[in-house]
Amino acid sequence: AARLARAGKRVAVLERGREFAPGAFPSRFPELRGELQVTGKRLRTGKATALFDVRVGEDMHVIVGCGLGGGSLVNAGVALRPDARVFADPVWPGQIAQDGTLDEGFRRAARWLRPTEDPRAREMTKLKAFDQASRAVGTRPIAPQITVSFEDTINTAGVAQPACTRCGDCCGGCNVGAKTTVGVTYLAAAARAGCEIFTELKVRHLARAPDGRWSIACIRLDSDAAGELTISADLVILAAGSLGSTEILLRSRQRGLALSDRLGRRFSANGDIIAFGYGGKTSVNAIGVGHPAKAEIGEIGAAVSGQIEIDDPDMLANEVRIQEGVLPSALAPVLPVLFIPNGRLLGALQSLVAGVYKGPFAGLQTFFAVSHDSASGCFSLDDDRLVLSWPNAREQPVYGRLDDLIGRLVGALGGSYVKNPLAGTMMGHQPATAHPLGGCGMGRDRTEAVVDHTGRVFDSTPGCAGNAVHDGLYVVDGAIIPRSLGVNPLLTITALAERAMLHLGQERGLGMAD
Repeated sequence: AARLARAGKRVAVLERGREFAPGAFPSRFPELRGELQVTGKRLRTGKATALFDVRVGEDMHVIVGCGLGGGSLVNAGVALRPDARVFADPVWPGQIAQDGTLDEGFRRAARWLRPTEDPRAREMTKLKAFDQASRAVGTRPIAPQITVSFEDTINTAGVAQPACTRCGDCCGGCNVGAKTTVGVTYLAAAARAGCEIFTELKVRHLARAPDGRWSIACIRLDSDAAGELTISADLVILAAGSLGSTEILLRSRQRGLALSDRLGRRFSANGDIIAFGYGGKTSVNAIGVGHPAKAEIGEIGAAVSGQIEIDDPDMLANEVRIQEGVLPSALAPVLPVLFIPNGRLLGALQSLVAGVYKGPFAGLQTFFAVSHDSASGCFSLDDDRLVLSWPNAREQPVYGRLDDLIGRLVGALGGSYVKNPLAGTMMGHQPATAHPLGGCGMGRDRTEAVVDHTGRVFDSTPGCAGNAVHDGLYVVDGAIIPRSLGVNPLLTITALAERAMLHLGQERGLGMAD
């Protein structure tokens, strides 16, 4: 949107969620509960525009953000470039590694997102505890690059951002305005260049109209004027995420759009795991205090201040990134209740009395880890609902490696490893990911992929060449990534989007100046 609007095109952004300004994110549990939507096979709760979108699956659960700015609103902001071996995998089309524009994409992404280390990361209690625990795995943590501003600044889009207060609420939505999201960068630049932005508008499907333009069918989700409408455009770029873009194309194929048989395949959870250490004897301070602060316990730090890097020069699949994390302050009141199903009733009651910033929960550890999986998941539609199928997903080798490593980290501080405090509920023992990738994977032609190396959607009309594309139809988001990355994907998604726009500009004679 930013690149096309700045190139002089008339651009509209259609967003199913709402806009959240700093200060509008949920800061207390009743507000957080109102910003939660959960969808399962026989379950649908919460409003369709709620910020946290949880998909409960029989094989795997997926958590995504819903709002103007997508997952960047509620992620930890960790911005890492994958190991070069990731892009050497032949699953990618050759141009990705060969034409040099990927490096330019990463350069542009870094210029706009400004990833940096917290200059005071090692002063944070949680990183000190992580460093102490790291002796169990023989690798000391480093401070990773994150998209947070630690001083007052004017960002690349010309938006003023105040300095981070280190309140720890990054994953609940930054109420300070210090996190560098899509909303305060690219979308702000798009709006300034004349792009029109429409929220609470969900795209259902699209088709080629008789006049050659694209017809986009939408549903209004705002309560005052719910209903259906159709929008026409010469060029459509799907950027609804791995789940959203795949769902839109699956529904479009049902209505006759000629698309590759590979649509919905090669879903990867990016080797994700979110886990906890409970009952440790060391103070960790890994529960956010929010802004304004709800507790006088000092600075918490950003959602991620430290990362352990487990490298393997011989086997890429064995590489792991483990990050110490922070739970948002809005979750604080309910944390003791979450751990009751695991037999920790006494500790939970102690924390209900003392508050989670003292008592047993002062030593709670949260871990975010990413690695590599086989990208064997498959999306389909069941009664018009997106379904993820990945039989035996929890038996992927990556989860055993992560269980062992995190278990050792927890044990080093005297705690107990809790893989999923909700295991006794509808969440079961299935793995969960906050980094869904694939579903519209890129490749050489329609026999092996859904889009080409620039995000153009392959046309499978009988008689067309294998690499023929639908004119004016693109996918540019995490859905086009055909394998796990082994790092948090936000920087790579941004770089691939920048790269796609460079190619689009060259193809259509548009200036894509940085």
